[in-house]
Amino acid sequence: MPPAGVYHCQGPAIALSTTTLRPQARTRRDARSGSVAAMTRQRQAVGAYGERLAERYLTDQGLVVLARNWRCADGEVDLILRDGEDVVFCEVKTRRGDSYGTPCEAVGPTKVRRLRRLAARWLAQGALRPREVRFDVVAVAPQPRGASRVEHIRAAF
Repeated sequence: MPPAGVYHCQGPAIALSTTTLRPQARTRRDARSGSVAAMTRQRQAVGAYGERLAERYLTDQGLVVLARNWRCADGEVDLILRDGEDVVFCEVKTRRGDSYGTPCEAVGPTKVRRLRRLAARWLAQGALRPREVRFDVVAVAPQPRGASRVEHIRAAF
């Protein structure tokens, strides 16, 4: 049995390609700076997989999805959900390994500030007036064999 807060997905398998793909073309800005900021299709697929798994986990826990990948000029929120009368802004981090740190370590002070700003913009444009606003992080770690590991951190910041 997994520890509390850890969810092992037993739903239909979602295949991840292990084939290395070439990065997409650089944007004009990336070409000037010389950085390789273009996300590969494989990384996009891993991120999308993690978001689908996180959404399934959260809906299984009784939360209701209000928006997926909500975007504005300031950035994007992976999932916006309702938990009773509360609104939850959820950042999903998926990592295939720990060489760059754990998924939760990727949500630093800059990301926290951005998510708070995005939440304020989302709330300002809608008619929804929640009792409370919460910020959760869901860390997804696909395993070489078996179910992916999902960790839900409620009120992460």
